Amino acid sequence: MMLLVREAQVKDALGIVNILNPIIEEGLFTVLDITFSEEEERQFIQDFPKHGVFHVALNEESSNVVGFQNVEPFAAYTHAFDHVGVIGTFVDASCRRQGVASSLFESTFERAKAKGYEKLFAYVREDNPNALATYLKQGFNVVGVAKKHAKVREKYINEVLIEKFL
Repeated sequence: MMLLVREAQVKDALGIVNILNPIIEEGLFTVLDITFSEEEERQFIQDFPKHGVFHVALNEESSNVVGFQNVEPFAAYTHAFDHVGVIGTFVDASCRRQGVASSLFESTFERAKAKGYEKLFAYVREDNPNALATYLKQGFNVVGVAKKHAKVREKYINEVLIEKFL
C-alpha cells in the first residue's frame, strides 16, 4: 500500500472516527470509552493545539484515512513541560502490519522536533502487547507501570508508561 502522511484536516473527521470508534467499541486497545461523532471530531481538529502535531495516513489509491497519530502538549498549566508531548497512534484494523504506524512515526517525529518537542510520552495498555512492541520498535523505553490506572467496562487496566527522547 502506498501511503501519504499529512497534517489532519477537518475533512478527515469521518475517516478518523471510522477508525477510532470501532477500536473504542471493542474495548481492547484504548482506554477511551466514549465514541465520537463526526462533528465532535471536526471540532477536535479545529481546536487542536497549535503547538501539537496531528497527522493522518492516507491510502494513496483510495484516499481513505488508514491511520492517524497526534502529539498534544503534556501540560498547559506550566512552561516546565513545553518540551514534552503525549503521543497517540491508531491504525485501521484492516491495515495493521502494513507500515502505516511506521510512516506516521517518521513524519510525526520530524514535525514534533521542528515544533520544539524534545521528548514524547505515551500510555499503553499493558494488555496490548502489539502496541507496546510497535512503540518500542520506534525507540521508546518503558519507564514504569501505573497499576489499575484505568477502569474500562468495570475492569481495571494497568498502563505502561513509555518515553522517547527526540
